[in-house]
Amino acid sequence: MNYQTLTYDTFLGPFNHVGVAVPDIGRAVTMYRDVFGVRNITEPKAFPPQGVTYAFVNLPGGQVELIEPYGEASPILKFLERHPKGGQHHICFEVKDIHAASLAMSEKGVRVLDEPRIGAHGMPVVFLHPGDVGAVLIELMETPGGEH
Repeated sequence: MNYQTLTYDTFLGPFNHVGVAVPDIGRAVTMYRDVFGVRNITEPKAFPPQGVTYAFVNLPGGQVELIEPYGEASPILKFLERHPKGGQHHICFEVKDIHAASLAMSEKGVRVLDEPRIGAHGMPVVFLHPGDVGAVLIELMETPGGEH
């Protein structure tokens, strides 16, 4: 498979966002507004399929995705048990074709944690196992035409 035909100049497309797990999304939004002066922040929104409530802090060149647990089965609960104050949860890069990217990662021995599913941006996403990609949870997000 020719990986260069799948995405951009490299296998990964542009950086999209960093996900930050927080125990209280309201306090986190207030901190970004009051401490950093950010005004372009989306309202927190529950996203039950992924077990999170999220808000996007929109910045030049990318976003910070604030993620708070939603429901008892939220994967963020386990993260916050280990890091009660929260912290960096994942980084997200764009790809043009999520299915081709998933296949390419599997062929390279990288564990893809789930089948593609719709993420908070409304686009298909997959997560890569941190043990296979430098100890960082990486999200790949399909963004045809670079739009989200």
